[in-house]
Amino acid sequence: MTLSVHLFPCLNDNYGLLVRDDASGQLATIDTPDADAIRSELDRLEWGRLDLILNTHWHADHTGGNAALKALYDCEIVGPAEVGRVAPLDRIVSGGDVVNLGQTPLQVTATPGHTLGHVVYRSAADGEAFVGDTLFALGCGRLFEGTPQQMWDSLQSLAAWPPETRIWCAHEYTAANARFALSLDDRPEMRAHAEAVFAARTRGEATVPTTIGAERAFNPFLRAVDAADFAARRAAKDDFRG
Repeated sequence: MTLSVHLFPCLNDNYGLLVRDDASGQLATIDTPDADAIRSELDRLEWGRLDLILNTHWHADHTGGNAALKALYDCEIVGPAEVGRVAPLDRIVSGGDVVNLGQTPLQVTATPGHTLGHVVYRSAADGEAFVGDTLFALGCGRLFEGTPQQMWDSLQSLAAWPPETRIWCAHEYTAANARFALSLDDRPEMRAHAEAVFAARTRGEATVPTTIGAERAFNPFLRAVDAADFAARRAAKDDFRG
């Protein structure tokens, strides 16, 4: 493995993600939900530096710490252009670009839907992907700006990755997502998967990361047959109170 990934809870239901290129020691945070929590984790791990901020989209719980962390570490802030309207941004990236974290190239994929400029970052060699609010364990992001077709296309691009790819998403929504998935899918294997999620949460354990293979098998949005079916499922989830 070239990358070390450290996950920690912050805010209400966000996850912070610190990603370290082991060969060089260079370090990135995926988004900046809580600058104080990120700084504390860096100190606790004794990693002692921050080279990059990799923003996925512009929402405040993903960019709110940009300015404070820039002031502390003089790190480079990388993200889609939309970030620049709400927070500091040094380098604009879009789909097809590559960001180097030390010796690890991270491919940028455009995933409009949750927001119009949302991007995700992936190390294909390490099988690690950092997907913000596009894909969740058993779920996907709400469509605040994009269309169902855009989000369907974005999810399909992620679903084409190798099944062992680990998916690091930005929120702990999995128990609620599992309840919705069960309302659509009564397979015994779906029930078993959901029960494992509920048990993990009862123990206080994170359900992130997931894998592309698991999401193909159980995520109701990746199991939709087309964009129209996806749109119906997304609308149903928005109104779901189970």
